[in-house]
Formats: sequence, structure tokens, C-alpha cells
Amino acid sequence: MPRANRRRRDDAPLNLDRAVGGLVRRESYAGSEWFVRRVSGAGSTRDYLCPGCQQGIALGTPHVVAWPAEGMGGLEDRRHWHTSCWEARERRRPLGATR
Repeated sequence: MPRANRRRRDDAPLNLDRAVGGLVRRESYAGSEWFVRRVSGAGSTRDYLCPGCQQGIALGTPHVVAWPAEGMGGLEDRRHWHTSCWEARERRRPLGATR
């Protein structure tokens, strides 16, 4: 008896934002709304300073990028956080500037 292959769903729409840059979520922090995106290690292009612990985020390290939901949210408004620092942001006060 021949093998019955299941037909792939070609009609599902492609989420280009998720495929290219990751899924962006909206989260609350410090009385404001923030857009949050997780960045894979491969998506990291340089070193950053985490505002949560004031330690460096080395090139190639998976981390979180957050920027204010209100306003234009330009490049200068983005903050790169260690994933654990972002998740603990309500339990411990950030050491650096969040804005």
C-alpha cells in the first residue's frame, strides 16, 4: 500500500514581522507601555549595556529589546536588556536609565 502524505497548508499567511524580526509584544513597565522583542544570539550585531544590571550584553547573546509604545520610539529610545533582568524588572530596580 502506498504511503499517504499529508498535504501541507500553503494557504496560511506568512507573518513577515515574525519571520524577519521576531514577535513584538506589548508589556507594562514603570507605569508605561513598552514594545518588547526577543533577539536571538544570531540577531545581535554589537555589544550593549543592560539598564537592569549595568553589565554588558556580549555580541551573540540572546536578549530583549524594549522601547516605549507611545511616541515615535526611535533608535535612541530602545533599550537592550538581559532576558533575566527584563523578567525581574518589577522585583529589582534598574541601575541604569530606562529612557
